[in-house]
Amino acid sequence: MKNKTNIISKIKSRLTNDSKKEWPGLINAYKDFLPINDSTPIVSLKEGNTPLIRAKSLEKHIGRGVKIYLKYDGLNPTGSFKDRGMTMAISKAKEEGSKAVICASTGNTSASAAAYAKRAGMKAFVLIPDGYVAQGKLAQALVYGAEVLAINGNFDKALEMVQSIAEDYPITLVNSVNPYRLQGQKTAAFEIIDELGEAPEWLCIPVGNGGNITAYWMGFNEYFNQKKTKKLPKMMGFQALGSAPLVFNKLVKNPETIATAIRIGNPVNWKKAVEAKQNSLGSFEAVTESEIIEAYKLIGEEGIFCEPASAASVAGLIKIQKNLSDNSKVVCVLTGNGLKDPDCAINNNDAVFHTKLDPDLNKISKLMGF
Repeated sequence: MKNKTNIISKIKSRLTNDSKKEWPGLINAYKDFLPINDSTPIVSLKEGNTPLIRAKSLEKHIGRGVKIYLKYDGLNPTGSFKDRGMTMAISKAKEEGSKAVICASTGNTSASAAAYAKRAGMKAFVLIPDGYVAQGKLAQALVYGAEVLAINGNFDKALEMVQSIAEDYPITLVNSVNPYRLQGQKTAAFEIIDELGEAPEWLCIPVGNGGNITAYWMGFNEYFNQKKTKKLPKMMGFQALGSAPLVFNKLVKNPETIATAIRIGNPVNWKKAVEAKQNSLGSFEAVTESEIIEAYKLIGEEGIFCEPASAASVAGLIKIQKNLSDNSKVVCVLTGNGLKDPDCAINNNDAVFHTKLDPDLNKISKLMGF
């Protein structure tokens, strides 16, 4: 009886202790791997610690014992992976005494920069290509209090402008050219290894400005050097066919794709992304609009809602599936939440949607098949 009482007491104690554990945000979780110090004012919304979800339906589609995981970074505070880098960029900007930040954006960066700047008590200015930012993302930037400037031009022109402004005026640029952004984003690679116990054989990732693939490769290498994994993955970067400068190795002056988050024709991290691809023995591939939408729907079958750009990673996986070794592990990065671009979901689905129905119980029941 005494032993039983002791066991119950230990269980209760463990449950109580576990319930007190709270995710501290990625800077505090991985501070030994990040360029911070005691005077760094950590600006956090408890970003990171996003789920790595086994994709059972997709595994059936691929077959051959391949294990597929989806790193769902759309569950970060503002709904995209950008929060990983922004917590670092804004924290360091505040440490350096900056009062305002600026970015160019296709949407996700503007939302994240605005949220973290507001959290830090700083002003945020965002330049966006007029008419080319999904409404869900624009709404976020506005609600978070950013000053939004929509220009007649594409993302690449907006980035060129904010770089010039940051050089000439006392304002901090927080696009992925900011090195602290990549430092924060590399933590996603840490999380994958922490959960799987090792790196996957393959990492499939959408590529726009080239910062995320660069950051993941950085993170995998740092854990490898610390002997937390015995292997490194092949980095497979996927771009939309109409916006694929890294695939074809040439600038795209007028990039076009439904995947607005990767509608970039001149990636600022071009050289670093190429190095990550080459050093990992990976490759860059292009996926069509129809392939992106088909993957978008397949991800929905997993019960996961991502934005179109995220689906490029799964579209790419399907395209290169013959290159996969049997029983290998693959992680596909889902960079943003589907609620970022609801119009895409409404216009691209296979669901049955009945409208303008009379509230007649018998008719409704029959329509449902009862």
